[in-house]
Amino acid sequence: MSNPMPLQEEDVAALRETLTGRPPQEILRKAFELFGDAAAISFSGAEDVALLAMCHEEGIPLPVFTLDTGRLHPETHELLEKVREKYGVRLEVFSPESAAVEQLVAQKGLFSFYKDGHEECCGIRKVAPLQRALASRRAWITGQRRDQSPDTRAQVPVVEFDRRFGTAERPLLKFNPLALWPSQRVWSFIRAAEAPFNALHTRGFISIGCAPCTRAVLPGEHERAGRWWWEEATQRECGLHK
Repeated sequence: MSNPMPLQEEDVAALRETLTGRPPQEILRKAFELFGDAAAISFSGAEDVALLAMCHEEGIPLPVFTLDTGRLHPETHELLEKVREKYGVRLEVFSPESAAVEQLVAQKGLFSFYKDGHEECCGIRKVAPLQRALASRRAWITGQRRDQSPDTRAQVPVVEFDRRFGTAERPLLKFNPLALWPSQRVWSFIRAAEAPFNALHTRGFISIGCAPCTRAVLPGEHERAGRWWWEEATQRECGLHK
């Protein structure tokens, strides 16, 4: 479907009501039915592996892209290659603009985020590449879950207008098929599907981002405690899902 019809507010509200509580596979198929290859899965972690495995099993040919910030763990790069090999996907990689990275490093060094917050670095390494990735899209699919962060994601809907990257002239929908799934259910699916996953998960890492901003969590800690742990819990988002 190359020219999907634009959806209005009432259309999205009705779609949300219909899809809430439905299996993720159904939500993925609906995204493809509505937008075809103008929709894409944003791939980064375990939840996204589950989405790719579902698409593979159901024969849903959604495009896939990922963001390589230049500071990912080696294990994350290894996962990207495992995903390519297992599912035969063309994984489109978006990287930050080198001039912007060079300017930030020249002015503030490699670890400025420990002092003045991660927003500027994430803006260059994540948000700007995502803007390029979504420029030709009408919808994107994420692995967000409500229980990932009670401080920032507790109300994540299964489908919504993306107000951050979409505009009135170019509306953008965001599908979150796993919004209602707890972590345990995601991992049960991954194991049953024999899907690849990041080796860091076996070393206490739950939510995995850039290497300097990710640590293993301690017993009893919430999974987002390992991300930007020096900042307030309500600030632990990189700007992709605000």
